[in-house]
Amino acid sequence: MKLELEQKTYYRLKRGQSLSDVARVYGIPPRVLAAVNGLKEEPWEGCVLQIPAERRNLYTVRGGESKAMLCGSDENFAERNKTQCLYIGQTVWL
Repeated sequence: MKLELEQKTYYRLKRGQSLSDVARVYGIPPRVLAAVNGLKEEPWEGCVLQIPAERRNLYTVRGGESKAMLCGSDENFAERNKTQCLYIGQTVWL
């Protein structure tokens, strides 16, 4: 059995930064970053956010695309992106 040590990455929000700003820098959909941190509203200055270690391809949804087309199934889409919603212009993980 192989043991792996997982190191978590954290980021402290600075004045004027939003969840979307941090998500864009780390290549994470904002909805996923909010879900990982249990956020129901915009975080405040000084808030410490856990950055998920998982990395996937970030993609912007276009017209005519479905959850199954993007992630193989509706369930995979929901698990990866922490939402059932899909709309044009949304940033998602593939």
